[in-house]
Amino acid sequence: MLKLFNTLTGRQEVFEPIEPNKVRMYVCGVTVYDYCHIGHARSALVFDVLRRYLESCGYNVTFVKNFTDVDDKIIKRANEQGVSCDAITTKYIQAYHEDMGKLGIRVATEEPKATEHIADIIQLTERLIAKGLAYAVEGDVYFEVVKYREYGRLSKRRLEDLQAGARVDVDERKRHPMDFALWKSSKPGEPAWESPWGLGRPGWHIECSAMSMQHLGETFDIHGGGMDLIFPHHENEIAQSCGATGKEFARYWVHNGFVQINQEKMSKSLGNFFTIREIFEKSEWSEEVMGEILRYFLLSTHYHGPLDFSDQALKEAKQALNGFYDLFNRLNEPSRSSGGDRDALQAAVEWTRKSFGQAMDDDLNTSAALAAFQGLRSDVNKLLGHGLSAEDQRRVREEFRALGNRLGLFQLDRWDFNVRIEPKPAHLVLTPFAPTVTIEAAMTNAQIEAKLAERIEAKARKDFKRADAIREELRSLGITIEDKPDGTSRWKR
Repeated sequence: MLKLFNTLTGRQEVFEPIEPNKVRMYVCGVTVYDYCHIGHARSALVFDVLRRYLESCGYNVTFVKNFTDVDDKIIKRANEQGVSCDAITTKYIQAYHEDMGKLGIRVATEEPKATEHIADIIQLTERLIAKGLAYAVEGDVYFEVVKYREYGRLSKRRLEDLQAGARVDVDERKRHPMDFALWKSSKPGEPAWESPWGLGRPGWHIECSAMSMQHLGETFDIHGGGMDLIFPHHENEIAQSCGATGKEFARYWVHNGFVQINQEKMSKSLGNFFTIREIFEKSEWSEEVMGEILRYFLLSTHYHGPLDFSDQALKEAKQALNGFYDLFNRLNEPSRSSGGDRDALQAAVEWTRKSFGQAMDDDLNTSAALAAFQGLRSDVNKLLGHGLSAEDQRRVREEFRALGNRLGLFQLDRWDFNVRIEPKPAHLVLTPFAPTVTIEAAMTNAQIEAKLAERIEAKARKDFKRADAIREELRSLGITIEDKPDGTSRWKR
């Protein structure tokens, strides 16, 4: 039974959809004026996995993720480049799909744009004015926060404290410092639409309320986004949506944690900002391999907590995936056994299914789900040493594929086993990263085999100190050894 941490109530709750077997979910998308960064990737991946898991549980999921395609930042970027706002947004929506596609993140059921819902936004704004919750002044329209008595219930902030902390240069036309814009009067050179209040454009918060209600109804199941959106964006969405309809807006509010660099929140202002494209450009691996490495890394920490990004973290994710794909290669080799311990294999598979389900039901605990996969990998490696039938080998690989698909992992047929991260020319090195490292074997295959033979001979004469020294020597060169029950060894770079 799936439980999710609901930011609105501040506790973990059993997930119960409004309609049986149907889930309606809205996630705030990006403002399309630049390339996506690793923080965007984490948020997109969290809700991609939530969608996948809900579908695997038998739910029919309608997943809506918007694009904010009218905004001060978009207007500024268009003016800087001497192009239209539409040219900017078209470019970066396409880039978004390209970048997320590399990470295996599926396209949403609906991907509405704010500019396609101007009529809905105007209608919702008129509804709020008619209810006495909003007011117009000189072509602008503001939501009056004191009229919504539950303001602050998502972020657990009191209006009195927010007022005390408001800037002294707040717009004097507002009735309260925290009143927020539903509609903005146009300025020369800005995109604008006709409205009852004159030419203008929507405020940021009203866009998501209008789009989500248009596609999912006035009340839906899940609303998601990054923790940075809790206040003021999601708080304002609740106020204007509930104020307009008199109904609960979304039943479960799910928020993912920040990405950090050296334990500091990633942001442009701190200078530790980098894009998904930079990470792929820097990679020595194929696009498919890098996509799975990044996905594994992002899932290695619970979505609710902070995630520290570094080259070392990517290297560790690659090494973990090497272990899985090494096993998959072994499972693809011709079987030399007609049997094996089938009962033990079945027990290991059933344990993994149970542990995986328990982890995912526990507020989407992907780190624990990955630990379940690690346990199955270890068990199967041991069983392979005693032999498995060809049918059992195939069945285990399919089990990894089927369960892994719920996380978007273990679907590749080919894998690059080189554990290698090297610096590119200075203009491509991402300075926030930890120092890059290279792990590369400086030995030929024949030299490695000779070392293995020497190690086997040392073990035979019970010179375990020398055997361990050879293992460490090879490990320092990026070569790992796996001892088999029959006394032989396998190695890989």
